Amino acid sequence: MNQDIQNQALKVILHAPTPAALERARKNAVNLLRDAPDTELRIVLNAEAVEAALDQAHADVDAHTWVCPTTLTRIGRENRPPLQVMAGPAVVEIARMQRAGWVYIRS
Repeated sequence: MNQDIQNQALKVILHAPTPAALERARKNAVNLLRDAPDTELRIVLNAEAVEAALDQAHADVDAHTWVCPTTLTRIGRENRPPLQVMAGPAVVEIARMQRAGWVYIRS
C-alpha cells in the first residue's frame, strides 16, 4: 500500500440501527482504535440501537457514539452523556459526513 495512504488518519462512520449492530459496532470500534488510535471515529445510531445504547453503557466507545435526534424524539427519551446527539437525522448526517470524506461501514 502506498506510504502516503497508510499515513493518512482515518475518518470512519460505524452505522448501527439495531441492538445487534450496536454490539458489532462497539467491538469494531475497540479494535479500530487499538490498531489505528489516530482514527476519527463516530458510531452513528438510529432506530432500535439508540434505546440499547441509552440502556447499556460502554465506557471504551460511548464518547465516540452519536445518536439520532429523530429517534430520541420518537422514543421519548433523553440522551445520556457521554453519548452525543447529531445535529440532524442520522440519514442526513451520514450523507454529509460521506460527502466530507468519511468512510461508511454498516455494522
